[in-house]
Amino acid sequence: MRVHDDAPVTASHAISPDLSAYARQVRGSYRMLLRRRAGILAVIALCIVASVVLDFCLGPSGLSVDALIRTLLHPHDVSAGQSVIVWQIRLPYALMAVCVGAALGLAGAEMQTVLANPLASPFTLGVSAAAAFGASLAIILQWRLPGVPDAWVVSADAFVFAIGSVLLLDMVSRRRNAGTGTVVLFGIALVFAFHALVSLLQFVANEDALQDLVFWTMGSLTRATWPKLGLLAAACVVVAPLSFRAAWKLTVLRMGEERAASLGVDVPRVRRGALLRVSILSALAVSFVGTIGFVGLVAPHIARRLLGEDHRFYLPGSMFVGALVMSLSSVAARNIMPGVVIPTGIVTALVGIPFFLAIVLRRQGLS
Repeated sequence: MRVHDDAPVTASHAISPDLSAYARQVRGSYRMLLRRRAGILAVIALCIVASVVLDFCLGPSGLSVDALIRTLLHPHDVSAGQSVIVWQIRLPYALMAVCVGAALGLAGAEMQTVLANPLASPFTLGVSAAAAFGASLAIILQWRLPGVPDAWVVSADAFVFAIGSVLLLDMVSRRRNAGTGTVVLFGIALVFAFHALVSLLQFVANEDALQDLVFWTMGSLTRATWPKLGLLAAACVVVAPLSFRAAWKLTVLRMGEERAASLGVDVPRVRRGALLRVSILSALAVSFVGTIGFVGLVAPHIARRLLGEDHRFYLPGSMFVGALVMSLSSVAARNIMPGVVIPTGIVTALVGIPFFLAIVLRRQGLS
């Protein structure tokens, strides 16, 4: 005798199509969101390329796009002067802007995530100030690391102190009960301490050394060279995939340390890894071009607005936005005053300070 159980079967068949349709709708919306975010990244990448081309086309030695392509593909078929301008001056300058912006953008994004502070960046937490102190030791006191070539002395000293400042932040974060607020306050203390030390060295410096130090602290891409560019680009190529690999853990960390730990994330280990990557990228970038402020602060906020908190897109977005901001700043630095190349750090500060104030006021509920 067969037992007919039509009621449950009928109910199941009545509900299943609705659930299936809802699941398809959710999957479609998610795919559309992923495509939109990928499209935004592609648009930013195209803007970076356009900005680099614009850097060649504007200015007193500007080239047409055809002349630029011909010089890049066939450097021996153009005049020696044009070849030198493109390959030895303009191209390292333009590509260094992209690499420095990408490095600082990624470093700032990871800092803001692991420290849970929207004002965290290599500039605001003492990395740039530490690099300036290392450079001042080399420029004013002629202090140098043994075995370092003369052309790399200032960069090497700046790098040592910059990476040392991040290691100090890491040491503080390892201490028991040292929360993100403690790390941020310690970083701010480092800023004031290193600024005071730099001022002390400026006070005892002679006129020539003081001029060199002041120019270095302004931040300029004119000191870019192919070896420095190659080293920074290699660091970005090595470090960026490590950051992208930790994207899921960093995304979960944005929900809070307790929730991330409950989901199996080793929060101290993730923080240490992020600070190590930040130290390499920011120390190299600042040591090669000087103090560049606010790129590591502004780029992550713009990327977050465009791409959300999913670090699979947020991290590369911060890199791309940082590269674009820095590239556009380098274009502006060459063309604001005809015949004069303004230090790029001045341009980024003029752009970043209003943005910094807007973040502070919004955080305090005043805007």
